[in-house]
Amino acid sequence: MTGQTQSTMVRSSIAIDDSVFPLAQGDVVDELVLKIEDAVRLGGRFVRFTVVGNRTVRALITPHSRVIISVEAVQFDPRDDGDLDRPFGTHFDDF
Repeated sequence: MTGQTQSTMVRSSIAIDDSVFPLAQGDVVDELVLKIEDAVRLGGRFVRFTVVGNRTVRALITPHSRVIISVEAVQFDPRDDGDLDRPFGTHFDDF
């Protein structure tokens, strides 16, 4: 890739039990953490978040759920803007 520079962006992912969901840009991790903590405190609730491809996921979070949030640098993708009106790519189950 001579003469080209690749931009990167930060991608956060959430692992819930055995499933991993890369979060869309714009999904605020700190807010998601608070929603998960509230769900656990209340004995279990569905928590909504947006994944890569601009798709909505609702996951049932209980006191027994294992949740890990990670952050990494990935190649920039201008489509990954969290706009639910403009989905793209594959279905989230394909990750």
